[in-house]
Amino acid sequence: NHDELTLEMVTDDERDYMWNEYAIDPRARINLGIRRRLAPLVDNSRRRIELLTSLLLSLHGTPVIYYGDEIGMGDNLYLGDRNGVRTPMQWNGDRNAGFSRADVHALYTPLVADPVYGYQAVNVEAQQRVPGSLLNWMKRIIRVRKSYPVFGRGTQTFLRPENRRVLAYMREHEGVEILCVANLSRFAQYVELDLSRFAGRTPVELIGRVHFPRIGELPYLLTLGPHDFLWFELT
Repeated sequence: NHDELTLEMVTDDERDYMWNEYAIDPRARINLGIRRRLAPLVDNSRRRIELLTSLLLSLHGTPVIYYGDEIGMGDNLYLGDRNGVRTPMQWNGDRNAGFSRADVHALYTPLVADPVYGYQAVNVEAQQRVPGSLLNWMKRIIRVRKSYPVFGRGTQTFLRPENRRVLAYMREHEGVEILCVANLSRFAQYVELDLSRFAGRTPVELIGRVHFPRIGELPYLLTLGPHDFLWFELT
């Protein structure tokens, strides 16, 4: 469920680590999991939101974006059970966030009203007008994914570089090869990848269409910024 990050299938030590990292407030814990939206889960870090979204969209499986995460909505831990992450969608900065014409006291759950995540600060209408907003970034990266069936149908092969802070994998389908590289660290990372079977090919970054140096027989070198990611088509 997107309204509960379940930790049932990990060890007690791993669960304690996750709770201490992402749910230090006991109200953020539910059953054996965590009840938080994506933005507050990662301290509203735009880089980490983009990194996790890139993994969601490029790894095996069907990606599901929980409503409101595309604009960085927050939650309300004062509400019981899963209602804390089921607050009304924030369409605009008007009455009831544009969600309903009902009296505010008749809403199923209260609106998020804090200064960081409240509907007057975070809403669809405001972000639609800003080219660099999270919402418009989400639209762009989803558009890229939809342009490449390999993400939904292709095989997945992990490259396993020596630098374990960098996750790298290939998605391949019907002659299309996509290289995905993600820096899971908060620090810049250097990585060497064995791409020798693709020697002579040129990596083209999918979002900005930037051409990177041609692949040779030697390890391919990349430097990624903190919590950065890159998707390449090998042409």
